[in-house]
Amino acid sequence: MDIDALLTSAAINTGLSVLLFSLYSILRKQPSNTIVYFGRRLASLNNRNSRNHFSFERFVPSPSWIVKAWETTENEILAIGGLDAVVFQRILVFSIRVFSIASVTCLFLVLPVNYYGQEMKHKHIHAESLNVFTIANVKEGSRWLWAHCLTLYIISCSACVLLYFEYKSITKMRLAHITTSPPNPSHFTILVRSIPYLVGESYSNSVKKFFTNYYASSYLSHQIVYRCGLVQKLMVDAEKICMKIKAAPKGQSSLKPCCLCGGSTSFKVLTDEPESVKDSFSYSNLNLATSDNERSAAFVIFKTRYAAVVATQMLQSPNPMSWVTELAPEPHDVLWSNLCIPFRQLWLRKIATLLASIVFMVLFLAPVTFVQGLTQLEKLSQTFPFLRGFLKQDLINHVLTGYLPSVILMLFLYTVPPTMMLFSSVEGPVSHSRRKRSACLKILYFTIWNVFFVNHVSGGFLFAFNMLSSVGDIPVELAKAIPNQASFFVTYVLTSGWASLSCEVMQPFSLLCNFLKKHLLRNHEDSSDGLVSFPYHTEVPRVLLFGLIGFTYSVMAPLILPFLLIYFLLAYLVYRNQVTTSPIFVFCPCLHCSYKLARF
Repeated sequence: MDIDALLTSAAINTGLSVLLFSLYSILRKQPSNTIVYFGRRLASLNNRNSRNHFSFERFVPSPSWIVKAWETTENEILAIGGLDAVVFQRILVFSIRVFSIASVTCLFLVLPVNYYGQEMKHKHIHAESLNVFTIANVKEGSRWLWAHCLTLYIISCSACVLLYFEYKSITKMRLAHITTSPPNPSHFTILVRSIPYLVGESYSNSVKKFFTNYYASSYLSHQIVYRCGLVQKLMVDAEKICMKIKAAPKGQSSLKPCCLCGGSTSFKVLTDEPESVKDSFSYSNLNLATSDNERSAAFVIFKTRYAAVVATQMLQSPNPMSWVTELAPEPHDVLWSNLCIPFRQLWLRKIATLLASIVFMVLFLAPVTFVQGLTQLEKLSQTFPFLRGFLKQDLINHVLTGYLPSVILMLFLYTVPPTMMLFSSVEGPVSHSRRKRSACLKILYFTIWNVFFVNHVSGGFLFAFNMLSSVGDIPVELAKAIPNQASFFVTYVLTSGWASLSCEVMQPFSLLCNFLKKHLLRNHEDSSDGLVSFPYHTEVPRVLLFGLIGFTYSVMAPLILPFLLIYFLLAYLVYRNQVTTSPIFVFCPCLHCSYKLARF
């Protein structure tokens, strides 16, 4: 790839990012989109004053959201997004500081050494190949290699020092968060699974006898988990209907057709008639507290937090597969459907999901190899001679090498998060946060392997495999191949970095759902069913991948550093804006549709 192809990719992504950022600054001012870009509380406040109010300023792009994101303090992020949001912001701050140091040292020390590393006649800058700016252009045994070693030591030492202070700061924040947070019932509760079954005795009695015997001074009470999947779904459906009933005046009926499925939502708020309602319905059939519905899991409550922690750290039985204890998640974080999974199945589920993840990673090699074929046009034209005339055109060459490979790879990567989230759900975690953490690790391993390592191997090593004379040539070929892949990763930072941030701030899915709700379902109310949590499982692996790319290519290809630094600066502003606002999901108010969604 030459500089013209890089500038073509940079121009396309810069124009797309500016367009989407400008469009976001306009859409966020519209009263109909307030519920998308602000949360339930901010939407209700803004809609009181801005509904049906026309202003020319609403249709003019403005950087006000950037200013507000910049002025947001760390304490405000902690109050709104929690400690996880603060730590995520500290990762971005650390990246900005490290790559600022790397940019200054590499661009002024390493880049000139790489550019003049060979005795050759240089072309104009715009016609130069990117390989001229990499370490591959330095001749073997050059006396200027000390510049690369010195820069590498500067970057490594700076990263270690900054990491030390970041970890020290985060540790203090975490300790302050634990000590100052009010007491929570989950702090005194543990989750017990794989309770042994005794003939003629219920699980509830077994738990009570066990903890009364071994934890008599600290045991308080317990709650057995019942098999209540259908009732739980009905409760979710009832909560959605209740939100609609609360908004309707007493005695007024409501009938609203659903354009999606033809159903309707019809209800009437009754007056105070408790006796008539009580006589027409019996609760005897909804009794779940029976021994037949008990599962081998329970929540055990202790009198002190210390006793709860001690109970989770001790082996409760000689059989490690019985009486398994762990700290209970918070009530809103519990994944109730997985509590009824037998504990002995979990290791089988983990092995199955591990194998499925490996198979998915292997199948993903095909699009990665195809993408790398587009970056190697010379080798591609040799393999397919009938494409030589088509590939010699300048515009086609610049688009194929500078923009299309990273776009294709990014489109394929959009299938990874839902797939890994499905695998994490099958593993059987007991909380939503653990499921998201498991998906985050899977996505991180997947992206590092398929985007980073496989691109290096498929981009250079496989093409030179037939020229290897011995196993000892493998490190030499890899050393030649890695700097040559710098051009692909520069364009990957532009496409998957800059463009993805503009899509993240636009929230296209929530915007589409809001449009369908207001125009297709004809529901103009700004009530919301629930808030969408911040997608840490997709954003954390992306930031860490860019950090790995930066540390790898900072010395070998310093030209990537300005693009990485711009990405981290944009990410710092965009993610601060996303944490302090709350996009939401909208749902179909039809009883038939909501019941199907609840069952799904």
